[in-house]
Amino acid sequence: MKKLYVIAGATASGKTAAAIELAKKIDGEVISADSMQVYKGMDIGTAKPTQEEMAGIPHHMLSIIEPDQSFSAAEFQARAYDLIEEIFARKKAPILAGGTGFYINAVIYGAQFSNTAHTQEAALRQRLEDEARLYGAELVHNKLAAADPAYAATLHPNNIKRVARALAYCQLTGKLFSEHNAEQREKKLVYDTELILLSMERKQLYERINARTIRMFEAGLVEEVRGLLEKGYGKGLASMQGIGYKETVQLIDGELTQEEAIAKIQQATRNYAKRQETWFKNQL
Repeated sequence: MKKLYVIAGATASGKTAAAIELAKKIDGEVISADSMQVYKGMDIGTAKPTQEEMAGIPHHMLSIIEPDQSFSAAEFQARAYDLIEEIFARKKAPILAGGTGFYINAVIYGAQFSNTAHTQEAALRQRLEDEARLYGAELVHNKLAAADPAYAATLHPNNIKRVARALAYCQLTGKLFSEHNAEQREKKLVYDTELILLSMERKQLYERINARTIRMFEAGLVEEVRGLLEKGYGKGLASMQGIGYKETVQLIDGELTQEEAIAKIQQATRNYAKRQETWFKNQL
């Protein structure tokens, strides 16, 4: 069986650097498993690796769609499988690295994305996403918490797409999305998988998150977000609701000071990292 290397972990845990170092040693190429790094023009706030940081190692799945385009786990899975086979064909080693657990699961366990009532599901998901943007993300997240509390606990309310996807699944099937994920984990691995799960003391991780947030502002996060807004990418887009972008829009709109925006991003990122750690512990 062909070997796939997977590097997973919470945000700011060092996945990118670890993947690059591994790629140097085993002649590998990196496939990003990050649901925000797929967007073009969203570089600083997503901690997308720079050309210098890549150190000549080929990276895939970065900057592949516009900020107003949708992108699903099924699409990620299909593209990732094509890339993995292309990398194998080049006699190189594929390294899947990132913190979006649902994307990683979809690839390593070969999750099946049913076409049954696909149009109906897509329409329902869109309605739920629109509802979240019109009436508040908390409202739709609360509906998911009532339908599937275990899965809702792993998601931030602002992760509108994943909340809507899970709630749509629950409403259409009458089943729990958390149980669906568990069933997927029971499937055999698609590849001979070498899983590397990064972890560190929470205090150290939080310090890294806080420092990285400050570096993002020093690197021009405000200018990046202002440029996106000027191109017509509104604050209601799912991509612009991402951690770092939502708060920076509030800063630009005068709703927050820079100090307040930094503090909010740091707190939201720390909370996200905690949820990631819980998810990876339970899912991988």
